[in-house]
Amino acid sequence: MKNTGLFISFEGIDGAGKSTHIDGLAAAFKAQGRHVTLTREPGGTPLAEKLRDLVLHDAMDPLCEALLIFAARRDHLQNVIEPALARGDVVLCDRFTDATFAYQGSGRGFDLAVLQQLESWVQALPQGLAGNSATGLRQPDVTVWFELDPAIAAERLAGARVPDRFESQPVAFFQKVSDGYAQRAEADPQRFVRLNAAQSRDAVWQQLAQHFVQRGWLSA
Repeated sequence: MKNTGLFISFEGIDGAGKSTHIDGLAAAFKAQGRHVTLTREPGGTPLAEKLRDLVLHDAMDPLCEALLIFAARRDHLQNVIEPALARGDVVLCDRFTDATFAYQGSGRGFDLAVLQQLESWVQALPQGLAGNSATGLRQPDVTVWFELDPAIAAERLAGARVPDRFESQPVAFFQKVSDGYAQRAEADPQRFVRLNAAQSRDAVWQQLAQHFVQRGWLSA
């Protein structure tokens, strides 16, 4: 497996704790001699980080929001993710397209058909790699979903920092987002790993690490 690129995304509503564990998984892969590319969305490149700042802090309509996110994703794929996978890296990405369907689609109520069209344009696999995906799209090999009750997530976030345009949304918004993640997981159960993020940090880590041990990607 050391010569094979792996693409792993971390998903969950704000406050679910995914960012706490992505660094731990990166360290576990590095300890086994793997090269790791640790990145995030929106973001990951200078251009995508500029677009991230706009999305998180500037008022805009849902279509503009979706277009900016997919523009950032295109630049991220071309300049970071695809080259890293070609090198054989483990790519750990804090959010990817599932977040767009959960936040913009379910949370904002934006047209899912438009998001699917943007997904098909932006994530089309480079020529010669079509055999890597049944859909012909670049998707994570594994998506780790930190599943958490939105009310608990809100308690964790309270007073933690000045909220951005998403973090300041009411609990009802995050319930819709959580429902959106559930729909994505049900549509692609082989790709999703669902973690009970309400448990202690150590218990969540044990769930996470055990999954990759079972796949043979980490040593016990």
